[in-house]
Amino acid sequence: MASIFTRIINGDIPSYKCAENDKFYAFLDINPVQKGHTLVVPKKETDYIFDIDDNDLSEMIVFAKKVAKAIQTAVPCVKIGVAVIGLEVRHAHIHLVPMQKEGDMDFSHKQTFPEETMKDIAAKIASAFEALK
Repeated sequence: MASIFTRIINGDIPSYKCAENDKFYAFLDINPVQKGHTLVVPKKETDYIFDIDDNDLSEMIVFAKKVAKAIQTAVPCVKIGVAVIGLEVRHAHIHLVPMQKEGDMDFSHKQTFPEETMKDIAAKIASAFEALK
């Protein structure tokens, strides 16, 4: 059975898409730890990030870097925190979290935002991402 992220990438489950290319997809986490918390996933389903081919992993990091720059443009923050956890969903992914302070990366403190807020944030990140091309 395909992971929830593969189903999101395929359009079977809706998402707040922020960025995409032929190999990677970025979308807002629906249970964010901060406003603008974004997930970057490879389109090729792989459970463990360190099982990804070296070239693809390098490209994923560069893609995530562009997404992080877009988030920082769209969501006021000091820096973008990066985390790879990968236990909840068996599909490799990178968390990009806008931070004002280190405590903003506390994954036990999940939030919810109204749909309109999520749509607005995703659109701002997507626009900033497109401007980087």
